[in-house]
Amino acid sequence: MTRTSPLRVTVWSENRHEQRDQRVRDNYPEGMHATVASAIKDHLGDDVDITIALLDDPEHGLTEDVLSRTDVLTWWGHMAHDEVADDVVARVQQHVLSGMGLVVLHSGHWSKIFTTLMGTTCTLRWRNEADRELVWTVDPTHPIAEGVPHPIVIEEQEMYGEFFDIPTPDELIFISTFSGGEAFRSGCTFKRGRGRIFYFSPGDQDYPVYHHDDVRRVIANGVGWAESRHDRRELPYLDRFETDWFLTGAAGQGVGDAQAGGLH
Repeated sequence: MTRTSPLRVTVWSENRHEQRDQRVRDNYPEGMHATVASAIKDHLGDDVDITIALLDDPEHGLTEDVLSRTDVLTWWGHMAHDEVADDVVARVQQHVLSGMGLVVLHSGHWSKIFTTLMGTTCTLRWRNEADRELVWTVDPTHPIAEGVPHPIVIEEQEMYGEFFDIPTPDELIFISTFSGGEAFRSGCTFKRGRGRIFYFSPGDQDYPVYHHDDVRRVIANGVGWAESRHDRRELPYLDRFETDWFLTGAAGQGVGDAQAGGLH
């Protein structure tokens, strides 16, 4: 698909730590969402149009109208996963399956939307003791790794370690090692329905990781990669086709999942 207008990105965040914790406000005076948004804007420039959505907004800022105008959604959550309404999660899931891209950051691994799309617990081991993290590129030909040094050096970061309970990724781009000895699959891609998903673990409220130039580049690269390659957004659906449809040019019945499946 050739894009003729700016990539429409919605940056979603809880914005709760910023209200409660001075350390987080010191790291991210305008909020973590603003720092993530600036990373995308700095690298994609005029090719991107960014909207901010926050947990405390009506419908968490993720109305049907907002999502229908979103090409790629980024997600950061940590302390309030349970406060995200199930109907909003279902709405986001439908848009991902229909072709909206999703970039899940750091502790978003335990968000309702990520666990729903993965179908696993998405649990892991962790330690918040200012470990040094080295982010190693294991797929240097992948577009998300473009312009990224090998390794990315993050002097202080929360440790994430295996076992990380996710399905086998479609692509593994980065693995991280920590000063305590742990290793972690820190950059993975998945496809669900028509949607592309990128999970990237570096980034924490207690450390200024989203100001790190190389981390910011990866996030922007991930947003660019997650854009749909389809001309229109459409949820995959069950349909009945006559024999030799590919020779005759006949279309499907278009009657919907229940009737096409003989369930009416």
